[in-house]
Amino acid sequence: MLFLVISACGQASEEESETDSASAGEGEVTEQDSVEEEDEADDAIPSDLEANPSEYPQFQAVSEDEIEVIMHTNMGEIHLKLFPEFAPKAVENFIALSEQGFYDGIIFHRVIENFMIQGGDPTGTGSGGESIFGDTFEDEFTTSLAHFHGALSMANRGPNTNSSQFFIVHADETQVNEEYLARIEAQRGFAFPEQTKERYLEVGGTPHLDFGHTVFGHVIGGFEVVNAIAGVEKGANDRPVEDVVIESVEIVQ
Repeated sequence: MLFLVISACGQASEEESETDSASAGEGEVTEQDSVEEEDEADDAIPSDLEANPSEYPQFQAVSEDEIEVIMHTNMGEIHLKLFPEFAPKAVENFIALSEQGFYDGIIFHRVIENFMIQGGDPTGTGSGGESIFGDTFEDEFTTSLAHFHGALSMANRGPNTNSSQFFIVHADETQVNEEYLARIEAQRGFAFPEQTKERYLEVGGTPHLDFGHTVFGHVIGGFEVVNAIAGVEKGANDRPVEDVVIESVEIVQ
């Protein structure tokens, strides 16, 4: 399968990655939950996209309506907050799986520096995973959350195919510029809210993944651990040479 990876200034470079099940061209569905460069999600774009959000909860203190968790890894702790108001099913799924110990011992199986780190597959291959609902579950999109640097989002293999795999956005401000944002708008047929564009230019992220993947959390501490994981030596299929292990996920509140 061909993955497209973001590089500096919004350009794309190609990397080869194989799955255990099948290979497919762009736009085809495989058994591997993945994070592609270009997602076809126009039908899912909210109709009120032009409305500028007054503030982004991703950059606010943890509120009473949010949930804080600590992801303990063999490289350190990552502190995150979850957004049940905006992504109730994704948050319910993540919390329930965490409390069941589902993520304990699972590795980050796909790591691409200046793009994202991906985990949540008990097989460690990128082709496994399951939700608490007995099947995949639907996407939850909102203009109040975006794939800014540090966003926690659901990996998928197409619309409404969320299971247990997730990723944390590692792309920083060097990966986003105005030309890149304009290209995404032209390709996808919408305009980002001005505040969203300003925030992407300030902190970075993966704007091409908006309305293609469900953002349900954000890193609020331990960015140095995310950076360290993103920088490990990789082998075939962007898999770390030495396992990066999720030891447990602790629900703080």
